[in-house]
Amino acid sequence: MWQAETVQARLLELYPHSTVTILGMTTRGDQILDRTLSKVGGKGLFVKELEVAMQNGEADLAVHSLKDVPMELPEGFELAAFLEREDPRDAFVSNTYGSLEDLPAGAIVGTSSLRRQALIAARFPLLNIQPLRGNLDTRLGKLDRGEYAAIILAAAGLKRLGMADRIRSFIEPEHSLPAPGQGAMAIEIPSGRKELLELLAPLNHTDTERAVRAERTLSKSFGGSCQIPLAAFATVEHNAMRLRAMVATPDGKRIAHAEVNGDAANPEALGHEIARALEAQDASAILAACKVE
Repeated sequence: MWQAETVQARLLELYPHSTVTILGMTTRGDQILDRTLSKVGGKGLFVKELEVAMQNGEADLAVHSLKDVPMELPEGFELAAFLEREDPRDAFVSNTYGSLEDLPAGAIVGTSSLRRQALIAARFPLLNIQPLRGNLDTRLGKLDRGEYAAIILAAAGLKRLGMADRIRSFIEPEHSLPAPGQGAMAIEIPSGRKELLELLAPLNHTDTERAVRAERTLSKSFGGSCQIPLAAFATVEHNAMRLRAMVATPDGKRIAHAEVNGDAANPEALGHEIARALEAQDASAILAACKVE
């Protein structure tokens, strides 16, 4: 809702004589909280109902956390704008400890992400990593009830909802490379709506769009979903892009890392280049091992 209201406010600023209405919906991804996303259908669970509403003419556009948007959109839909990215880092949240380094062996760490699970397990094999689903209030409530010693969340969500004070420390990309699109918001529309593309164009942030297109290209190369521990993070400075990526087994015992640099105007080319660099490190075998697990 925060994201929808933000886009609503931006549109009303741009077009003060228009009417922008929010159609609130609950998706399957919001409802199924007792299993990890990788076991119940993946990222598409957060967007399907919204796409049906657009298909039926009930809604003109949908606002998503980009990391929840499948790499392949259904036929008849497209991403029309990418808003400027919020903090893409992972956040360490705990009532007792200051960082992952402070946790004792056997401490229970909650995360909804196979990517975070793999990266934490690689660095701290003695920690007990357990699944954690639900909205922010639900997750923080479980932490506050003592079910977890710490939980790992996206910094962007905590900041947007005014909960930045819950962050004990940030986990830098060098130690926890973000998920493709983490911290970015995207607006999805039915394909062919030229008038909507023109209306939404002022909301698009070029550097963010280029970065996330590179990340999503890499993810798409490996069939990107919640079912594989995969990270991709691009930064853009003066039209130059730095793209880092990683694939791993969930236990963190096998990891492939790669980095490429190039022209930010060709994000898809960099995404394909880094995919080849990971393939050279046997990424396919790593991901095949994930499916076996």
